[in-house]
Amino acid sequence: MRIVMAQRNPLVGDIEGNARAVIDAAREARTLLGAELVVFPELMLTGYPPEDLLLRPSLNRRIDDALASIGAAVEVPVIVGYPAVRNGVRRNAAGVLYPGDEGPRHEYFKQCLPNYRVFDEKRYFQPGNSAMVFEFQGLQLGITICEDIWYAAPAAAAAEAGADAIINLNASPFRASKPEERFEQVASRARETGLPVLYCNMVGGQDELVFDGASFAVDGAGHLCLQGASFEEGLVPVDLSGEGAVLAVRGEVLPVPVGEESMYRALVLAVRDYVNKNGFKGALLGLSGGIDSALTLAVAVDALGPERVEAVMMPFRYTSAMSIEDAEKQARALRVKYRVLPIEPAFNGFMDILAEPFAGLDTDTTEENLQARCRGVLLMALSNKGGSVVLTTGNKSEMAVGYATLYGDMAGGFSVLKDVFKTWVFRVARWRNQKAGTEIIPQRVIDRPPSAELAPDQVDSDSLPDYDELDAILERYVEQDMSAEAVIRAGFDRDVVYRVVRLTDRNEYKRRQSAVGPRVSRRAFGKDRRYPITNGWRPGD
Repeated sequence: MRIVMAQRNPLVGDIEGNARAVIDAAREARTLLGAELVVFPELMLTGYPPEDLLLRPSLNRRIDDALASIGAAVEVPVIVGYPAVRNGVRRNAAGVLYPGDEGPRHEYFKQCLPNYRVFDEKRYFQPGNSAMVFEFQGLQLGITICEDIWYAAPAAAAAEAGADAIINLNASPFRASKPEERFEQVASRARETGLPVLYCNMVGGQDELVFDGASFAVDGAGHLCLQGASFEEGLVPVDLSGEGAVLAVRGEVLPVPVGEESMYRALVLAVRDYVNKNGFKGALLGLSGGIDSALTLAVAVDALGPERVEAVMMPFRYTSAMSIEDAEKQARALRVKYRVLPIEPAFNGFMDILAEPFAGLDTDTTEENLQARCRGVLLMALSNKGGSVVLTTGNKSEMAVGYATLYGDMAGGFSVLKDVFKTWVFRVARWRNQKAGTEIIPQRVIDRPPSAELAPDQVDSDSLPDYDELDAILERYVEQDMSAEAVIRAGFDRDVVYRVVRLTDRNEYKRRQSAVGPRVSRRAFGKDRRYPITNGWRPGD
């Protein structure tokens, strides 16, 4: 038997369009690959996560219409994910549709509902409580959905119900090291039950989440037999044959990107889908001559092509000649539209207006922030006029400690590096140059000390600890949820730790007003890590 896992990129809420994608993929899998059964990801018809769209009164009717349209159009049976209301209860479902059917012939309801980090399925769904195994061409096939495979019980129940193989539908978002963790979980279920497991995953960007695909299959001993592509759509054929459904696979096992490559490709996919799915004409950003905007520009060009990207240098009296030269060099190398808009006249105009209220007061960060806000106004004006989204360029280290200006460099629609620590910005930039075999990002940009250039001879280390130290503390405090005292016991200076922790806690108000950005770490700001803005908590144990 040939089963094809259709690794697809749905648009959240576009039920009719997603149904057409199912029909088209099933036809292609049947015609080109000889599929006898085609499997689609979790909640394929709504996209994931549909959030409160699930509460819309017309959603159930649209799902039923979509299922009927699929049954009327396909020439091969399909397994597809969707929300289903049965007896007044909404569930996360997978249905088996045969050609000509108006609705699913068999249905399975997800038993394990994730409700942590970026997941809140218990807000919307009730769990199922039983296995579903159906006969297909002499084999008994069991279905599970995503989180089910991370626990032993659902797979064990399918095995007890007579399954010869398990098909697992997924909308599993990417983060660092996630592919390895998925494989270990799936291999464990295979070894526990002695059954092959087919893992079909969604692909695409959805606001803060990135789905990396990388569908795969293991045999009953937990050995990897097939590995699909990462960060792109694909049709992944799996052949089941032999006594007891021994898994046999024809075709190569594709490599799974890791480290800097996986992070870069996740960022590219996130930008591409955010821009395209939201109907923007392209993207624009302020190109400062620094490492963050340089990496953001490279990602944008790889996501959209140079013809849809615009870079804007907005120099001021503190902008170095080196920054201006490097920004222009990269823009020319990447062949993007490039313009220079000096902010001196705007800044002077604001200062003239503020002369009376500022009289007798010392110059401080107010004037620095005003520079950033002049730049934000210009970028948003260009965005409004041209229809491109502004990509903000701040990184996770800066967002953690508030080293960013509200309505200034934080102004924009999508924050590409929001979940990328500064040390990783350098690593990913070096990887991109190495991959290209040339300076996509000027080497001088990578080598020079980071600076916001908002004051004479300013460098980031004037205001922040060294990034190696800062990121090591933030990784423990933000991503691992270690207390301040636990971080100190790990070998860090007490004063530095408490300073970083206090900055992180008190800048939640800024992060709440920042643009969304792709989650690539174990714990990101936004949907993942949510702290009250107004609170009396004090750091410590």
